[in-house]
This record gives sequence, structure tokens and C-alpha cells, in this order.
Amino acid sequence: MVDDQAAARRARLIALVEQIIGTATPKPFPVDQKLSDLGLSSLKMVNLMLAVEMDFDIVIPQQEITPENFHSVASVESLVERLKSTGAG
Repeated sequence: MVDDQAAARRARLIALVEQIIGTATPKPFPVDQKLSDLGLSSLKMVNLMLAVEMDFDIVIPQQEITPENFHSVASVESLVERLKSTGAG
């Protein structure tokens, strides 16, 4: 059950990133690759942050808006898991 939830969360994040990047991305999606290397600009990064907040019904605190937390899909996924588990949503 937890693995299904994690897989669904990852799939949602990948879909958001692909939608925001707007160009073809490698398959399978490289979840540990830097999002900037995949074409995510700083403006698109802000759009990703807002999309993650809306899609996962969370609020990302100002102190969590860091390059480390938005480095890759895996790091965004960790952020979402952490915020969901602490009830920040």
C-alpha cells in the first residue's frame, strides 16, 4: 500500500515536471537528474513549486524553498513526503 502511494506520488511529480518543462523528457524519467539539466528554468521552478502545492494540497514553508529541495524529482518527492508526514498540508 505504501509502495503504491509512493509510486503514485512519483508519477504525479513526473507528470507535473514534464508538463512544466514542456519538451520531451527521457524515458524512463531520470528522477535523480538535476531538473535544470532537463530544461527547468528558475521561472519554471516557481511554477513547479506552485503546482506541487496545489496538486498535493500542501503549503511549502519559505524555509523549505531551497535549491536542494528542488534539485530533482527525487528531492521534491522527499520534500512532499516530509511535509505530508508533518501535517504541513
